[in-house]
Amino acid sequence: MNIGIDKINFYVPKFYVDMAKLAEARQVDPNKFLIGIGQTEMAVSPVNQDIVSMGANAAKDIITDEDKKKIGMVIVATESAIDSAKAAAVQVHHLLGIQPFARCFEMKEACYAATPAIQLAKDYLANRPEEKVLVIASDTALYGLQSGGEPTQGAGAVAMMISHNPSILQLNDDAVAYTEDVYDFWRPTGHAYPLVDGALSKDAYIRSFQHSWNEYAKRENTSLADFESLCFHVPFTKMGKKALESIIDDADETTQERLRAGYEDAVYYNRYVGNIYTGSLYLSLISLLENHKLSSGQTIGLFSYGSGSVGEFFSANVVDGYQNHLDIEGHQSALKQRNEVSVEDYETFFKRFDELEFDEQQDKVENDQSIFYLKAINDNIREYHVPE
Repeated sequence: MNIGIDKINFYVPKFYVDMAKLAEARQVDPNKFLIGIGQTEMAVSPVNQDIVSMGANAAKDIITDEDKKKIGMVIVATESAIDSAKAAAVQVHHLLGIQPFARCFEMKEACYAATPAIQLAKDYLANRPEEKVLVIASDTALYGLQSGGEPTQGAGAVAMMISHNPSILQLNDDAVAYTEDVYDFWRPTGHAYPLVDGALSKDAYIRSFQHSWNEYAKRENTSLADFESLCFHVPFTKMGKKALESIIDDADETTQERLRAGYEDAVYYNRYVGNIYTGSLYLSLISLLENHKLSSGQTIGLFSYGSGSVGEFFSANVVDGYQNHLDIEGHQSALKQRNEVSVEDYETFFKRFDELEFDEQQDKVENDQSIFYLKAINDNIREYHVPE
């Protein structure tokens, strides 16, 4: 059945911090960030951008009035939930003006949740040829100032329209998931920041990838040579590379060169955004689609991972003319036109975000009239600016 990604877009906040300057402020060698984890810039979120507004901003430019009539389900995948009961999907549904007879809910399993959301959307659409599903991955990754995880923070959202006869990627029926109970990264209820065992997290990620890939290759009777490129969950750009290198010796030299080159193109955007949790794999996918030469029918492998842990390997085929449904210029402009903030200002942003303290001047709200943003919180009710 021909179901897949018909439209895809990302949104990141308009502020970033330079990783070399952050390293210097933390009195560490800048190459530890620039080369060691492979990050150049890190998106910084103002208080007025939460998972709802970022998700709505990622979706608004790809949704038409006709789409709003056909969307039968809205799923928001996040591990940065702003409410323990009310789903962010309900608020996104309202902000975007989607028809009322739609299922809306939130999904959680660390950074993995957007992938089962897509698989669920695919299953839902199997006998609903006229409907569409909007899947949004939206997160703000916060580990705490001067923490071990600080250089792997970030913020942003990816929106995907799943439909029949997709324009970008056709999803294959070949997903293999691997689950293992491990405490590598977790955030108990009531904790502002996650608890992380860094060494264990890296090992768990690679182990999950190897198990899911090996089982996939056995079930599908396939090899790395069958893939044009692989995309990974990217908490930092060196993480996926370590996973790829752990299996690449099994491939011939031509395949190794192709997959390594594809990987660099696939993490280009992530290098300038940082970790966006549930959206990281799909930001990498956009980066691959927009920075790597692909041809109709080629197969892309995708590895999704969420700490705790669940990993999944699946594939998709490139649709003819996919380039016509991307916004390369818009995406690259969005990254280049962000405002750099000093480390001192970044720390101010961080503390205000934690305590939900609004500062319209610092957040430059007057320049945000064309996007969704959080205006205020009154009696624990969030009020959003809606662009005209």
